[in-house]
Amino acid sequence: MANLWRTLACPLALLAPGLAAAADFDGRRLSPLWGLPFASILLSIALLPLLAPRFWHHHYGKVVAGWSLAFLLPFAAVFGPGEAAAGFAHALLAEYLPFVILLTALYAVSGGIFIRGNLHGSPLTNVSILAIGAVLASFMGTTGASMLLVRPLIRANDNRRSKAHVLVFFIFIVSNAGGSLTPLGDPPLFLGFLKGVEFFWTVKHIFPETLFLVGTLLAGFFALDSWLFRRPGELLRDDPTPDSRSLGFDGARNFWLLAAVVALVLMSGVWKSPLGWDIVGTRVGLPGLVRDAGLVFVTLLTLRITPASVHAGNQFSWAPMAEVAKLFAGIFLTIIPVIAMLRAGVEGPFGAVVSAVTRADGSPDPAMYFWASGLLSTFLDNAPTYLVFFNTAGGDAAVLMTTLAPTLAAISAGSVFMGANSYIGNAPNLMVKAIAEERGVKMPSFFGYMAWSCGILLPLFLVMTFIWFR
Repeated sequence: MANLWRTLACPLALLAPGLAAAADFDGRRLSPLWGLPFASILLSIALLPLLAPRFWHHHYGKVVAGWSLAFLLPFAAVFGPGEAAAGFAHALLAEYLPFVILLTALYAVSGGIFIRGNLHGSPLTNVSILAIGAVLASFMGTTGASMLLVRPLIRANDNRRSKAHVLVFFIFIVSNAGGSLTPLGDPPLFLGFLKGVEFFWTVKHIFPETLFLVGTLLAGFFALDSWLFRRPGELLRDDPTPDSRSLGFDGARNFWLLAAVVALVLMSGVWKSPLGWDIVGTRVGLPGLVRDAGLVFVTLLTLRITPASVHAGNQFSWAPMAEVAKLFAGIFLTIIPVIAMLRAGVEGPFGAVVSAVTRADGSPDPAMYFWASGLLSTFLDNAPTYLVFFNTAGGDAAVLMTTLAPTLAAISAGSVFMGANSYIGNAPNLMVKAIAEERGVKMPSFFGYMAWSCGILLPLFLVMTFIWFR
């Protein structure tokens, strides 16, 4: 693994000396126009599947690569190849590779667990799966819980005409809201843990908000699903999944590998080591290398030990994972100037956003922190968005956990909960969509999904604001 890092870094290291400072680019030097490639990727994801579906299906990787180069090449021309190399290396080594390695491990391991038998997709069965997923999400991550349960949920409802709403609520609850109670649940909370926030702080301080959101969504889903379930013609005459096999697990050994993934992620946050390497201005520490090497090993091991019949039963393929990896490669690269401008604070191009979270007397406004971190997490990566507002609020974990506890609770809740507002707000959202569409479920478009989230989630967030974040 160390040789891999060196191989990736060597061509970049030759471009310019003194790149260590370049990774922390000063966003005050940028114009908001540098955010156009990022916005263009978002618009491409939103519009091209509607306007040119065949073109998008066959060429989305090229489209994303084109917008990535539309940022990187002008950036190198204006600020020099050193700055561009440092930004690229940081996005690749510190963010993208750890992200995609973890997602790949979770995708492969969960694809090796097959829940046999036929779970009939009644309202009670569906709401039970969503509730179980909400609990699991805080202990095995929203991605792990989503990848484990999405396939059996789709199979359970394969004899129904109405299926998209089940997956939409699955994204709301399992892929986002359920992961709000521990650092294992969602990347923003894990970053807070690395910054010194206690492991059980979030469960102590935003449990009522989580219980309200998840409970209300489960109740609303049950009412909607019950109404749809009773409609004439809702159930297909022939159930594609037979009832011949008893309920149980095939590939159950992968549960141990799932536990290993969780342990590796937790280890990388708890283990402190001075050993590390500066690669083109990006610090790559030993704990992170061990974690990523362990995750690669887990991925290879699950592919080795999982019977072909399990993969066949799950209709396992790499297409959804490849789609997510390609799309987020462009997102992680083009988001560089946007995050830099936000980190510049009140002196940067987005100073109005940062200053909006502060009251006239200079104290932080929890309601504004909740909405600012949440709305940015809707379209930006919610992990760096969390860090931006964590640092804006002072960046001292001891103070934020005590004196400014309402502010930290607002940042945590906004970053996690509002990742459900769009398909790109959190990685499992897009993965669930891709898996569902591969199975023939007609999912809402980008804007169609946001119509669901705006109509259902935003009113709940308003209620939460008046109850907890005033």
